[in-house]
Amino acid sequence: MALIDLANPTRFLALTERLLPYLIGLTALAFAIGLYLAHGAPDDYQQGATVKIMFIHVPSAWLGMFVWGVMSMAALGTLVWRHPLADVAAKAAAPIGAAFTFICLVTGSLWGRPMWGTYWVWDARLTSVLVLFLMYLGVIALWRTVEDPSRAGRAVAILTLVGAINIPIIKWSVDWWNTLHQPASVVKLGGPAIHPSILVPLLVMAGAFFLLFLTLHLAVMRNEILRRRVRSLMLLKAQIAPGSEA
Repeated sequence: MALIDLANPTRFLALTERLLPYLIGLTALAFAIGLYLAHGAPDDYQQGATVKIMFIHVPSAWLGMFVWGVMSMAALGTLVWRHPLADVAAKAAAPIGAAFTFICLVTGSLWGRPMWGTYWVWDARLTSVLVLFLMYLGVIALWRTVEDPSRAGRAVAILTLVGAINIPIIKWSVDWWNTLHQPASVVKLGGPAIHPSILVPLLVMAGAFFLLFLTLHLAVMRNEILRRRVRSLMLLKAQIAPGSEA
């Protein structure tokens, strides 16, 4: 099956029906391995066992930004290429990205309390991630406000592309401003600054989170396509009903 064939909703539904059982199994396996490795990872000499919050916090932060990137690509698909499934992908991704970002904020607060002495500071990194979460909520609200899917898709696409400017701000905020948040220690020039005993479980957990996103995204896209088909049938039935009575 060529990639262009996935533009056909029927073929996309058939593919997801075959893939989802395997993705669910791979996701469960990845989380089992990741949590096992995280449990066996050593405590930090300064932070103690608290450092293990990173195995949830960091992958959720990465996915929160990654999902907005997926939505930005879908926005281009809606506005430029008119891909029939682009707005479906964007709508399905928004609540998942919001959930990852919320987990990032909560776990970051729990991690910050013993390290910084407070759950929250108006730090550049924390504030920009909070802005990302609010943008997710705004996108979700816009989808619910506009009833027509095509009009909502175009409006959300514009909002998504405007909001994409926040992603590099989140990434480089620790370099541009003086912040409490530690600088990048995994993706950086010169290689990771984390010991392999911590880095390996972290990367496995990141892979598990990515598989979770992929599984949920395909499942929600599938449900959205079916929901739109039901909506189209109901509208068609409503248009035919008056004529049949006459």
